[in-house]
Amino acid sequence: MTSTYGGDVEVSAHGLPEWLLPVARLAETIEPRQLSRFLPPPQGGGRPSAVLVLFGEGADGPELLLMERSGSLRSHAGQPSFPGGALDPKDGDPDEEGPLRAALREAEEETGLDPSGVQVFAVLPRLYIPVSGFVVTPVLGWWRRPSPVGAVDPAETARVFTVPVADLTDPANRAMTVHPSGHQGPAFLVGSALVWGFTAGVIDRILHFAGWERPWDRAKHVSLDWRA
Repeated sequence: MTSTYGGDVEVSAHGLPEWLLPVARLAETIEPRQLSRFLPPPQGGGRPSAVLVLFGEGADGPELLLMERSGSLRSHAGQPSFPGGALDPKDGDPDEEGPLRAALREAEEETGLDPSGVQVFAVLPRLYIPVSGFVVTPVLGWWRRPSPVGAVDPAETARVFTVPVADLTDPANRAMTVHPSGHQGPAFLVGSALVWGFTAGVIDRILHFAGWERPWDRAKHVSLDWRA
């Protein structure tokens, strides 16, 4: 599939590596409820935002780009996440090209990556983060020409790192977390990071519907203060 949003952001699955094709295929048919039970309010509202779910090829094979937000932020402090954030008026229509532009712009501002090296190949349905009121569009990208990345503004980003997909699918690195609210969700213990919440939920569903998921112990629970 190839399409163009706003004349300058092309969405194309042409030329993707073979291993990434299952992700491109799932994006064509997946329903919002298959991704999350938290969906945008039917009456509207919420702040439009976008994240870049960026796959690359690293020394240890396929990998995913993540970042850890600064511990001083008011929202999602210290939490590993995809690069992303709220749409700016300059990004354009939230129902058209806006989320694509926002995902690339925020990724550049937060990690320093060169957006020209990113091939956007699909967009997932919009989801909702109740605690912050964000209506989030996950934008899927292939890091065709990798560029150096790092924390651009330490006040917002603590660090930027990549995680091998093999580590995310390893049953030993998987667990469930229980939020103080009582909500349970999937988590990944990768390197020195505990990936949970919205980000872990999206990764979990991508692994599942791409056919990459391996059986893991859902009875294994990890505290959200595991590093304390």
